[in-house]
Amino acid sequence: MAKLNSILLYCSIAIVILSSIPLAHCNIAQGPKAVENWFQKLSHAKPKITKLHFYFHDIVGGKNPTSIPIAQANSTSHSPTAFGTLAILDDRLTTGPEINSTTIGRAQGIVGAASLEEFSLLMSLNFVFTHGNYNGSTLSLLGRNTVLNEYREMPIVGGSGVFRLARGVATAKTHTLSKNGDAIVEYNVVVLHY
Repeated sequence: MAKLNSILLYCSIAIVILSSIPLAHCNIAQGPKAVENWFQKLSHAKPKITKLHFYFHDIVGGKNPTSIPIAQANSTSHSPTAFGTLAILDDRLTTGPEINSTTIGRAQGIVGAASLEEFSLLMSLNFVFTHGNYNGSTLSLLGRNTVLNEYREMPIVGGSGVFRLARGVATAKTHTLSKNGDAIVEYNVVVLHY
């Protein structure tokens, strides 16, 4: 009985926590039939170009990190490039570089140190928009981020909601980098979508 009460308490706490988390709600019908209908109308649609500008807050230190290491190779500690490290992240996307800027979404995904010779990340991210015109829509980024370069160009390989069939380019530039590794990165994204 004590075990059942513990489980019920845990479930109640989880429901309270989950109900306080902002969710993305797409205003485009997403059921299988709606998607099929959307594709049938696609032959008459013209591609749109959308330009986005936002900041990515990557917090690796403190009490509430948004990026945490999940794996590393035995040789990672000897690598000058952290080769073999994997991290998972859930970083805020904001309208400005200030920590209290308006949140427009999250960058969620996995990054890995993927080069023996330079600090370069393989990034597999979803930009999940939770506020504004693109609420409920996503863009998927998959590419190489040579972090120490001033500008890094990475491909947008897809999307959902407003950004169905998206393809484009994300350009990143480090805005600030603290001594503990926290970073604020400016993103300019241009996508074609329908």
